[in-house]
Amino acid sequence: MIKFIDTHTHLYSEAFAEDRDQAMQRALDAGVEKLYLPAIDTNSTEAMYELKNKYPAHIGLMAGLHPTSVKPESYKAELDFVASELKEKSNTFCAIGEIGVDLYWDKTNLNIQQEAFRAQIKLAKQYKLPIVIHCRDAFDEVFEVLEEEKSDDLYGIFHCFTGTLAQAQKAISYNMKLGIGGVLTFKNGKIDKFLAEIPLTHIVLETDAPYLAPTPYRGKRNESSYLVLVAEKLASIYQTTLAEIANTTTQTAQEIFKNLN
Repeated sequence: MIKFIDTHTHLYSEAFAEDRDQAMQRALDAGVEKLYLPAIDTNSTEAMYELKNKYPAHIGLMAGLHPTSVKPESYKAELDFVASELKEKSNTFCAIGEIGVDLYWDKTNLNIQQEAFRAQIKLAKQYKLPIVIHCRDAFDEVFEVLEEEKSDDLYGIFHCFTGTLAQAQKAISYNMKLGIGGVLTFKNGKIDKFLAEIPLTHIVLETDAPYLAPTPYRGKRNESSYLVLVAEKLASIYQTTLAEIANTTTQTAQEIFKNLN
């Protein structure tokens, strides 16, 4: 059976409250053997641990503070929590994420978003972990921080990449792989127009479930079993087999998340 890795899914989300175990089983049945869960803030921690305990062989956990949860009154305490979790349970985590900058919802707190991003990059270097970047309407602002922090030991994934070819190449220059999900299947997704110019070895698969479901489920709840639809679209773009897409993206994901227990 062809094996896939979903490098980014919020299976702990309330959107799965009614059928979380069934969604997990559908993913496994579809060949998605590993699911990586990005952190949002302290509110998501308990649900993430529950899934890790229930499916230890199939779930990988990240630690981090999502940029939309960076608030003036609480972000320092949230960052302290991330640091303490890493210190106490460093072997539990396979990445720092999702972290970055989001200017879609709020442009007023850019400075503290970048401050939180920098702080978590430093934690990633300290613990020798990859980062998983959230970037929305903020490529220049994310690249500004990456330029400051770039080093051989900084690497990871540019989650939900939806930029231009030039932005893709710039992200790759900072040791980032491109997380490709349902947007690839959208008629107005745009990245399908140039993605074949990027070597397949720079790409990993993701769903961002419950968000960004691929066609024909666009607008509905996404889940990890739909990852196969993204892989099929990639196979058509790269003019190769589904097995080749699965093998290459899985190998790349395993190299990134090498600390998974």
